Parts: sequence; C-alpha cells; structure tokens
Amino acid sequence: MDAMEQIYLEHAKTVYGFLLSRTHNSDLAEELTQETFFQAVRGIDKFEGNCNISTWLCAIAKNLWREHLRKQAKQEALFDADSVPPPITVDETSPKWDDLEVLKAVHRLGDPMREVMYLRLISNLTFGQIGEILGKSENWARVTYYRGKEKIIEEVNHE
Repeated sequence: MDAMEQIYLEHAKTVYGFLLSRTHNSDLAEELTQETFFQAVRGIDKFEGNCNISTWLCAIAKNLWREHLRKQAKQEALFDADSVPPPITVDETSPKWDDLEVLKAVHRLGDPMREVMYLRLISNLTFGQIGEILGKSENWARVTYYRGKEKIIEEVNHE
C-alpha cells in the first residue's frame, strides 16, 4: 500500500464529514471528497508538514467547496428572475444518529454551531482539530459544541 492510499484510508471519513457539514448533501460531499484527494495527490509536494495532514486536506476541501459555491452562484445568475434553484437539503443517505429528532435539532442549529456539531459527531474530530479547521481556538470549539448540545437537549426534551 502506498503512502497516499494510507492517507486516504485514515482521513477520508474526516474530509467527508467536514464537507457534509458544509454541503448537507451526501452525494456532493462524496464528490468533493474524491476531488480533494485527487488535488492532494497532485499537490503533495506543496504540503510543508507544518500542520496535520487532516487540516491540510480539509483546507483543500474548503477551497473546493468555495469553488463549487462560486460556480453555483454563476449558474444561478443565469436563471430568470421567476425561476428559483432547488434548495440543498439533507437526503435519505445522510448519516443518522440513534434519534431522528436529534438530527433534526442539529440541522436547525445556526452556523458555526451546526458545523462544529457535525465535525464532532460525524468525523469524531477533537476540539483542537475543529478549532484549527475553522480558524478558532480549541476552547471556542469546546464551548460552541457544549452550547449546541445544550440547545439540542432542551429542544428535544420540549417536543
């Protein structure tokens, strides 16, 4: 097994979870994950090693997501004023936790809290990694996750 294959096996789930938290679409997240690793293979010589490989991969993924949004915005500009593009939604194949109501509550959270919850719950990232990906501190990620968890518990218990 070569080094890039090992990197893929170790980090694909993290990159996919990161992208799913942004796209809310499993097919698009999978497509962008594959493109992330393609770009990583092409640019491995640019990896300086001054951060975790998962952070570098998520940075590539984030750039690809932004590029996707720019392309989508250009396409939407071509629509007539009366036409509305379809919304991006969580589909049937998205990962689910034990309780569907919990997933719905997470989905209703605002960003960046929702993104922190997805990165923690889907990708099992540490708070330090989440903070690094989002350009914040580990403590910020921990507090944001705790507040999100409290909101979800409160919302689910009151339904």
